[in-house]
Amino acid sequence: MAKIDIKDTVAHDRETVYKTFRDELTELIPHLPDVKNIEVQKREEVDENTTRVVNLWTAEAEEIPRVARPFIKPEMLVWTDVANWHDDTWACDWVIEVGFLSEAVTCKGSTKYLEKGADKTEVVITGQLDVNAKEIPGVPRLGAGKIGSVIESFVVRLITPNLTNINRGLERYLA
Repeated sequence: MAKIDIKDTVAHDRETVYKTFRDELTELIPHLPDVKNIEVQKREEVDENTTRVVNLWTAEAEEIPRVARPFIKPEMLVWTDVANWHDDTWACDWVIEVGFLSEAVTCKGSTKYLEKGADKTEVVITGQLDVNAKEIPGVPRLGAGKIGSVIESFVVRLITPNLTNINRGLERYLA
């Protein structure tokens, strides 16, 4: 298991940041260079304080490293984000389901939006990524544990800048 632990500051007030991520995420696409599309698949009011949003994300195929292109096809760069937005606590619990490796990869966590002054919001993302390498085609069972740990660390290092880049995209969108 690899831990995700990110703190980043956004140059806008908490309510605007929170509501933009919850309600206008698809509008950020032009400001997110690694994202090709975000499609809202479902949106429902669970109760007076909770909204569940299911988004289907598609990454840009150009982001696949050249050496990995024989193994990772563009249609694999899709994932589902199931998010429960809690208006009473300014927080979002989420689960990411990777379509082509759903048996092998589990990723879940939460995002908190903390007020840090009139026009500053601290976005705190915590979570965990688990990779069961035994479920990845072509990975030998004997080394699956070690390979899984290496993949987890690599993926967390890879996604950390992308998670903060979403905040920069939000700032560009709101500017």
